Amino acid sequence: QVQLVESGGGLVQAGGSLRISCAASGRTFSNLAMSWFRQAPGKEREFVAAISRSGGSTKYADSVKGRFTISRDNAKKTVDLQMNSLKPEDTAVYYCAASYSSWGGWDVRDYGYWGQGTQVTVSS
Repeated sequence: QVQLVESGGGLVQAGGSLRISCAASGRTFSNLAMSWFRQAPGKEREFVAAISRSGGSTKYADSVKGRFTISRDNAKKTVDLQMNSLKPEDTAVYYCAASYSSWGGWDVRDYGYWGQGTQVTVSS
């Protein structure tokens, strides 16, 4: 069983930075492909970034490419999302997701484990 807990969300001004983190329980974190999704009010949950099991490969949505960086620490069982040059349209609840299947999936159905989410609000 895998449990995911996000932290680090908050309020930031446009152009600012924020780092959110996801801590995982369980013994097999290094076997999990990890991703971040987000969901804004009234919108569907959308893919943000993914990282492979080793951390050697990453993938980003076009809307965040060049501004966000995903990373993981398998020893600490954490995955982080560094968000720079934040925009008001980045405002959303950010969710950590995990899968034992192939990494980098864009669809929420690719993931069997989800955190409870952390709110990120970017003011203009």
